[in-house]
Amino acid sequence: MKAVRLHAQWEPRPGFVLGSKDIEGKVSWLGSKVWRYPKPQVEELPEPRIQRPSEVLIKVRACGICGSDVHMAQSDENGYMLYPGLTGFPAVLGHEFSGEVVEAGQEAINRRDNKRFTPGEPVTSEEMLWCGYCRHCADGYPNHCENLHELGFDVDGAFAEYIVVDAKYLWSLRELEGIYSGEKLFLAGSLVEPSSVAYNAVIERGGGIRPGDNVVIFGGGPIGLAACAILKRAGGVKVILSEPSETRRTMAKELGVDVTVNPLQENVVEAVLEATQGMGATLYLEATGIPQIIWKDIEEIIWKARGINSTVVIVARADVKIPLTAEVFQVKRAQIAGSQGHSGHGNFPRVISLMASGMDMTKIISKTISLREVPEYLVRLQTEKELVKVTAVNR
Repeated sequence: MKAVRLHAQWEPRPGFVLGSKDIEGKVSWLGSKVWRYPKPQVEELPEPRIQRPSEVLIKVRACGICGSDVHMAQSDENGYMLYPGLTGFPAVLGHEFSGEVVEAGQEAINRRDNKRFTPGEPVTSEEMLWCGYCRHCADGYPNHCENLHELGFDVDGAFAEYIVVDAKYLWSLRELEGIYSGEKLFLAGSLVEPSSVAYNAVIERGGGIRPGDNVVIFGGGPIGLAACAILKRAGGVKVILSEPSETRRTMAKELGVDVTVNPLQENVVEAVLEATQGMGATLYLEATGIPQIIWKDIEEIIWKARGINSTVVIVARADVKIPLTAEVFQVKRAQIAGSQGHSGHGNFPRVISLMASGMDMTKIISKTISLREVPEYLVRLQTEKELVKVTAVNR
C-alpha cells in the first residue's frame, strides 16, 4: 500500500541527555533535541494486519495535515526538526483521520452498541495511545499517560491506505450519517481529533464558560477555529479572534465569531476592550505557537480590563520562554492552564454530537489532495498561511 513515511537522522544536540523514557536511536519525548534532517516520502509498504483480538483494520478515507506534521517535516537552521514532542522514526505520519472498518478482532467492541465492530462502520480515532493502567491513566488523565505512544509520531499513522488501531481508541461516526453524506462524512470525521484538542483546552482545562461570557482566541489555525465554534455554542456572547490571515478571519465569521482582529493592522488590546465594554474576557486561548510575541497583549488586556478571574489556556506547542509578569495574575486573580491532547472526559463523543447538531467544521478545509501530494503540502503549509486545513483523501 502507499504511505507517507518520515525518516530522520538521530543526532542529539550537544549536551543533550536522554530522558528515562527515551530509547537511544529510536524514540525521544523531546524530538527537536535529537532528530536531524527530516524527510517525508511516499513509499510502498505492506498492508497492516490485525495482531490482537481487540484490534480493527480500517480503510483510511480522509486524513488531515496537522501543524505537528508540518513541524516534524520542518528543520531549523541546524537541520533539527522543529516539533518538540514524542517522536520515533521512521514512522508513517498522519493522525487526524477517519475511515471504514474492514475487519475486526473478536474482542474489538464498538462503544456505540457494545457489540463487535462490523465491516463498513465509519470511525475516527484518538491519536494518543494511552495504556489505561499507569497512575495518570488511573487518575483520569490519559493525555499524560506515562507509557504514551502516538499514531503518526512514534507509531505508524494514517497517511496510508490502511491502518490498524485498537478498538478502545475508536469512535463511531454513525451519528453523523444523514447530516453529512459521501466523502463529506469522512472529511468531518477527520476533524474530530483536532476539534477535540480544542474542546479539551477550552472546556476541560480552561473550565469552560457561562453563557454570556466573553472569550478571546489568539490564532485562527484549525485548533483556534474549532475553539471559536465550540465556545460560541457554549454561549460566548462575544467570541473574539485575533488572526492576521483574512482567509482565516472569514472562516471564523462563518463559524459564528463575533469580532475578528488583524493584529498586524489593529491594536488588539484596544479592540478587545472596546468589544467587551472594558470588561475583558473570561477565557483567553493561546493557539498561535508564538507566545513570546503575543503574551504581552494577553497580559495588557487582563491588566487593563475591569473584569477579574480570567483563565489563559496554552494549547499550542512552543519550546520558548514566556515573558510572564506575576503581578498581573496576582492582582487580577487570573490563572494559566496548560492543555495537551484530546483523550478522556468524553471529548470525542461530545465533539461528534456537536458536529451532528450543526457545528460544521468542514468549512475550515481549504483543499483536498491525494496521498502522493502530502510531502509537497508539508512544505507548502510552512509558508502558505491562506491554506488552513489540507486533507488527504483516499477515494
